[in-house]
Amino acid sequence: MLTKIHKTDEEWKKILTPEQYGVMRGKNTERPFTCELKEYKGEGVYSCAACDLELFRSGTKFESGTGWPSFFEPVASDHLIHINDTSGGMSRTEVQCAQCESHLGHVFDDGPPPSGKRYCINGITLTFESA
Repeated sequence: MLTKIHKTDEEWKKILTPEQYGVMRGKNTERPFTCELKEYKGEGVYSCAACDLELFRSGTKFESGTGWPSFFEPVASDHLIHINDTSGGMSRTEVQCAQCESHLGHVFDDGPPPSGKRYCINGITLTFESA
């Protein structure tokens, strides 16, 4: 069972870079094609940059052409929260870390088999640990 992490905005600002804070706590989006993890091909696990919860395995990463790291399934379904997002006049599903509730990105139904999902994740919200 996951233990929820609750921090004040000031505590998050001490832990996260200003860019991470803007995306993870402010729900901003990083510019496409700017994250070094987008092109990274190593084997291992991508975790939440705010709380270290494991989110995606490298074997589920694929090139979506969108400019952000994309994955077709999470490490475990209970590691993500899915929230209806109608901001900006769009209808989509926001993805948050289930442990710290940080904004990660969005999930779409245009990914590859076997899931058909594309978890389009802001790279700045992730850390990578080699296998």
